[in-house]
Amino acid sequence: MDRSESESHGLPVQAITAAVCIGLSIILLGSTLPQQAYAKVVSRPIQKAQIYGTTTAWGSVKATNPLQEVPSESRVRTSPLSATQQSSPSLLAPVAAFFAGCAVAVTALALRSSTKRQSSTSWEDSNFSSLAVGVVTEDVTEEVPDVLGDNPDPNSIERRMEAMLRAGQLKICQAIEESDGKAKFRADAWKSPGRGGGVSRVMADGNVWEKAGVNLSVLRGQMPQEALSAATEKAAEYLKRMNLKPGEPVPFFVASLSCVMHPRNPHCPTMHFNYRYFELDADNWWFAGGTDITPAYLDEEDMKHFHGTYKKVCDKHDKDFYRTFKKCADEYFLIKHRGETRGLGGIFFDDLNDRDKDSLFNFAEECLNSVVPAYVPIIEKHKGDSFTEEQKRWQLLRRGRYTEFNLIYDRGTIFGLRAGGRIESILMTIPEMARWEYLHEPAPGTEEYKIWQLYKNPVDFV
Repeated sequence: MDRSESESHGLPVQAITAAVCIGLSIILLGSTLPQQAYAKVVSRPIQKAQIYGTTTAWGSVKATNPLQEVPSESRVRTSPLSATQQSSPSLLAPVAAFFAGCAVAVTALALRSSTKRQSSTSWEDSNFSSLAVGVVTEDVTEEVPDVLGDNPDPNSIERRMEAMLRAGQLKICQAIEESDGKAKFRADAWKSPGRGGGVSRVMADGNVWEKAGVNLSVLRGQMPQEALSAATEKAAEYLKRMNLKPGEPVPFFVASLSCVMHPRNPHCPTMHFNYRYFELDADNWWFAGGTDITPAYLDEEDMKHFHGTYKKVCDKHDKDFYRTFKKCADEYFLIKHRGETRGLGGIFFDDLNDRDKDSLFNFAEECLNSVVPAYVPIIEKHKGDSFTEEQKRWQLLRRGRYTEFNLIYDRGTIFGLRAGGRIESILMTIPEMARWEYLHEPAPGTEEYKIWQLYKNPVDFV
């Protein structure tokens, strides 16, 4: 049996040797450390959602040395050691540590071996690594090219979609910079030879926004058939119509613009949007996207303004659009394990191809052009509002919910991470700071409780 065969059937001799060495090292450590050191390490607390950290103002995490002394009030109380325990180290702890060390090492190596076997699946055997919010590439520059896509026809839907999204990106960034009054967007352009590229524009440390980003992607490539379900709920329907043979890769083109804005002030809501065009071939294509808002505190007039702006756009193109897409947003942005929505909704649509491309292109363009009038007036109204530390704490708790949704449920995030995409672009949506507290619920009768009930039971504002 050769080396590759032995590794496929079990752990190699080197792995067992390494495990034993680690265990012996732990024995030596255990025999030299006094019991007081063991007690000190074991008593180290895990505070809220952090490990080896102390909580700073508003719940942000500051890393600390795990063996560094911390204030007594921050440590978990333990029973005091007896004089016998303090003076004579027991052999039981080092021996137990030896076996624990062996078990941990062997388990880690086994998982590593399992991962290697799994890595031979179609996720790595295809060009799917190119399909994400961004692409892992060395060709990153601050010089933004005039065109990202490879279609030479400027009148094609591909080039028109890219031009529309690029214009929207510039317009929105300009409006946000003017409202902030301090920070500017940093532009990074990236190219993936033969596949396309993108432009990421990110703002940080502004007067109004802690973090804001608007990312453009224009990509062409192939993906395995089983991966299509990460891009659309109608994957089976598209594959059936395309008559692909088993194992035959799926060609694709996608042009997408995504954005998230995280303001400092708890009275200023977070806003997110994404608009995209996806094409598999001439007969299988769709438009998708939407805009949604996530306030930490309820201002009903703000919500009427935001939802009213998008209802007007929807009604102009189809009287059923707003009602349908508002319901889709409430369902899509549900944090299932919490039983509450990420925010107070907006519109969300996917697999939209029930009419001609020009009509849907115009609808997507008008939705994108409505981002600034729907959102910026709300920011201008509240960016100077005073707030308390308690209100900031509540905002950070809601940012924690925002993070949970994006990392667990968001299609774009999951799709990008599984695809091996450009990590800085994929995780741009995550807020700079967030907070988690054990079993936290707002007190009845408070403003926090009022909006929390709307997260649990969505309503119509228009």
